[in-house]
Amino acid sequence: MQGSYRRLTGFSTAMLAIVMLLSGCSRQDFYEAAIAHERNAAGLVEATVDVDGRTIAYLHNQTPRDGDTLVLLHGFAANKENWLRMAGYLTESYNVYAIDLPGHGESNRDLERDYSIDAQVGYVRAILDALVLERVHMVGNSMGGAITALYAATYPDRIITATLLDPAGIFEYDSELVSRVLDGDNPLIVSKPGDFERLVDFALEQKPFVPWPMYSVMEEEALSRKAINEHIFLQIRDSGYQPAFRNALASITAPVLVIWGKEDRVINYRNADVFAERIPRARKVLLENVGHAPMIEVPAKTASLVVDWIESSPPTSNP
Repeated sequence: MQGSYRRLTGFSTAMLAIVMLLSGCSRQDFYEAAIAHERNAAGLVEATVDVDGRTIAYLHNQTPRDGDTLVLLHGFAANKENWLRMAGYLTESYNVYAIDLPGHGESNRDLERDYSIDAQVGYVRAILDALVLERVHMVGNSMGGAITALYAATYPDRIITATLLDPAGIFEYDSELVSRVLDGDNPLIVSKPGDFERLVDFALEQKPFVPWPMYSVMEEEALSRKAINEHIFLQIRDSGYQPAFRNALASITAPVLVIWGKEDRVINYRNADVFAERIPRARKVLLENVGHAPMIEVPAKTASLVVDWIESSPPTSNP
């Protein structure tokens, strides 16, 4: 069933591209239609919520389920749509919420706001309060993984299980990104035409099928976000060198699954050992031939690991 979902969405997106391009639609029209198609295939709909006077965009199930709630947190310079292909394997059993974190996607941009990991943990708490989501399973990638880990440490009574996908927060082992940033070249920030495909090549080992008009629209959006992305990156850059983050991991009581792509050029996969050693109820899974975003590169496999973790983990006693 999972393989069929993936083949269907890939084939139907390709057909949509052909039909729309032949009908003379603009690149932006095609992009919006393709995303809407993927969103519908995943069983999700768009919504917004006001949190402290700021707009937060998110996706949630078209059809509510009797099962538990999964909250998905994307990484730096990413957005809620990064979860679409993985979410399609989850929405039949769980209530899925994919959130555009502050400063990202369609949520409010504010260059004066604090985007440190600590601050973002507080923002996530406020967002979940506004959505009336109390005890949840949380899955985070990269920056979202660091937020998930610290959220689990800070609010243990609100986390059932956590899954960290190539999380930020610890950089004991350097990566290619570190050396590039030190040389003045940050491949995660799109500054000029051509940078977006470079970013994709750098972050992903297994690149999914994406019709060509989408990359151009995504690049234009990334270029428009250069200032906010530079601001956020500066605020989260040193989080992995703060002892407080490492020390907090030991206080996590929820079961935590750490999944890491071994070809990750953004954050060295060997940092998984540090997370696994410091978190009391942690398990580590390394994925061969996968880069920084398992939920995009191997969505069915990643979803299966998350579901198995949720279903096999014993409940956590509330403090």
